[in-house]
Amino acid sequence: MAYRKVCDAQGGPLVGEVLHCSGGLDLDWDLDKEELQEPGPSMDRMQMQHIDCQRSGCSDPGPDPDPELMEPIQPSVSVSPHGRFERLQEDPNYISHFTRAPGHKGQRRLHCFLVKYFLAGVALFVLGALIGWFTHTSTIKSPVLPPDSSDLLEELLKGITADKIDALQKSFSSLSDDSEESRARYLYRQWVGLGLTDVHLTNHTVLLSLPGSTPNTITDRSSHQCFMPNGTPCDQRGPNDLTKQQFSYAAYSAMGSVQGEVVDIQYGSVDDLRRAKETLNLTNQIAAVKLGKIPLLYKLSLLSELGFGGVLLYIDPCDGPPSRHTWRQAFRVTLNPGGNPAIVGLSKEARGSLTSLLVQPISALLAKTLLSSPSTGQEGSCIPLAMPPNTERKKITLTIGNQFSYKKIYNVVGYLKGKRNPDRYVLVGSRHDSDHGGGTSAIMNQLIAALTEQTKRGWVPDRTTVFCSWGGSALGNIGSYEWGKDNSVVLQSSAVAYVSLNSPVRGTEALRATASPTLLQLTSDIQRRQLLSCIRGGNCPGPNVSSLQLPGDVGFFANQLAVPTMEFAFEQTRAEETTSFLSEAQFSSESPETLDPLFKFHETIAKMTAEAILRLVNDPVLPFYPLDIALDVQNKLKDKSALSLPLLSSASALRDHAAFFQSETMRPANDPKERDPSHVRMLNDVLRDLEKSFIIPQTPPGVYRNLLYSLPGKTPQFSILKFPREAVLPCNIPSKTIKHNSANKEVLFHSATNQSLSLILRAIQSAERLVCFGLDLFENYSSE
Repeated sequence: MAYRKVCDAQGGPLVGEVLHCSGGLDLDWDLDKEELQEPGPSMDRMQMQHIDCQRSGCSDPGPDPDPELMEPIQPSVSVSPHGRFERLQEDPNYISHFTRAPGHKGQRRLHCFLVKYFLAGVALFVLGALIGWFTHTSTIKSPVLPPDSSDLLEELLKGITADKIDALQKSFSSLSDDSEESRARYLYRQWVGLGLTDVHLTNHTVLLSLPGSTPNTITDRSSHQCFMPNGTPCDQRGPNDLTKQQFSYAAYSAMGSVQGEVVDIQYGSVDDLRRAKETLNLTNQIAAVKLGKIPLLYKLSLLSELGFGGVLLYIDPCDGPPSRHTWRQAFRVTLNPGGNPAIVGLSKEARGSLTSLLVQPISALLAKTLLSSPSTGQEGSCIPLAMPPNTERKKITLTIGNQFSYKKIYNVVGYLKGKRNPDRYVLVGSRHDSDHGGGTSAIMNQLIAALTEQTKRGWVPDRTTVFCSWGGSALGNIGSYEWGKDNSVVLQSSAVAYVSLNSPVRGTEALRATASPTLLQLTSDIQRRQLLSCIRGGNCPGPNVSSLQLPGDVGFFANQLAVPTMEFAFEQTRAEETTSFLSEAQFSSESPETLDPLFKFHETIAKMTAEAILRLVNDPVLPFYPLDIALDVQNKLKDKSALSLPLLSSASALRDHAAFFQSETMRPANDPKERDPSHVRMLNDVLRDLEKSFIIPQTPPGVYRNLLYSLPGKTPQFSILKFPREAVLPCNIPSKTIKHNSANKEVLFHSATNQSLSLILRAIQSAERLVCFGLDLFENYSSE
């Protein structure tokens, strides 16, 4: 029998690595195969030899067993307690107790007792050895074989259930302290308990814009009637109105009072503003603007340049989801494009405001009153809200009393380390603020539990997964921006993808998936597979995947770093041109139990997200498709009337090279013999960096710097061509000048378009050079 030291490791198996022991050690054992034979003549001979040895007083145990016949033991594997034992100190007088002189009285009886006890001991020893050997062998062999990818996915998805998510949600919602710090600390403890070995809780002191002690008001100067933002008269407000005030303001709006006429400018497009400018003096007036079609920050930048003093935001009932009662609901918006607004150089006069405008969201009911709009015909066809022609505009006073304070926001970040490429990160982001944190955090915890369970069974991911729960999301994605900026140098070179759980279940009518062009194919495949077993039986919605830019914590990673991103979500309506930016409005959220009582929608999102994470951390070649980027570029350049030949030629060359590159990138994926680690690593870096070519220095407010993300519209188009910042300039020119100088107007638009096309051309050429570099990897690489 041979002894060897092994560690009692509590982690998973580390195949191929030596785990050095320190501290208390258990002693494991190996058995020669001959010792495991059934009792028989050979066993009898061994017993007689042992007795003879005792009689003669020898202590030589015999020759050492052949090392080649011994079963190898993995030193880093935790073994069952049944396969371990502590080696007892041998009694030095053990043999002398049974080697008395031959003439001793009762010697034969003593020998009989010794033989019986010895045989019983040998039998028990052999039985224990067999049990321990088989237990030990099964323990160390099962994790060594790498699990099949399909089996691993099946086991991973099997561990995600609606009941588990429901239990996690109940645990999260039962916290007595509902502050953000309490929620963050709870998640920290949960993640450590679920098996993440490296979890960090960080905080940032930031400037927050919060509701004031008194509600914001809108007063009709002709009737002297005061209204709350939801349309309730100020003298009829109830005890719950102050609570609702937290969802009835614009964070980081200017404060004070402004008097002016209400001007109906519909969605605030350039055409809407031009029509208003031609007929009215807009200085210090108050604009009534619908959410939708255009990013809110872009609208506000145009209104500010035109001299408006205040803005009333509302959602047209014809645009909102049928099941959401927006008629009497005000909402909250944030004017913070991202990060901590307490920037260096902020003037004291601004007092934290990020705009010169006084901005206030109102209900559709109050908008109807202020616009003198006819009935919307709720029982029949919907009539959009609009001020009738030749209607006298109401004069109002808008009063805003927001307050600013410095507070701490908290981020929780945990790591599930990869083995082959631990310095390549797949980010998974959610939020834990009090508005949407419940169901989102429950899904995140379920994903961590399911993935760490697979690591305990022997799975070791290739890349590192970084789980992130952000604070301060509702007021401008502050937590994700601050963490991203602090780690931007590392993320630029190491972040592979960002999988978002910003608001996964905000309705139950439509399943929507959003992804950058790099990940469109993977996202579509996952959605199609999951819909085969969809919740509604045979009435399944078809795949709905797009690259529309959406608000949320994903913004920093997609917009600033060009990290490929993806997100699955259930919502109340399909994303259309008028409704796509309605998510900028934040309503008092319904609880996850109300939206999804059985948590089946949460389960579907969790499974889709889990499959995406598994593919991104496990696939030898990243599941990125460069040809989709080239096709997306060509699709956005369909209108060839204003395009130059070099631009079209570059787009065509990018498509040809990307198609060839994509066929070559599949070669290492299909042939394991070609998976040279250094070669595949360089190849993956090229695939990851393609989107970085499409980052441009500056865009209009609310428009992504990443050109690959589009804004809603009937025809796809680059965002900087659809919303050029210079488009507002003709509105500032007096109407007479415009009429008599139409040539100048055309020059301005032509100049802005040419500048945008030049940026697009440089982005395409940069991407083509990177694709050609990737092709050189194959040309200079030999599989031998």
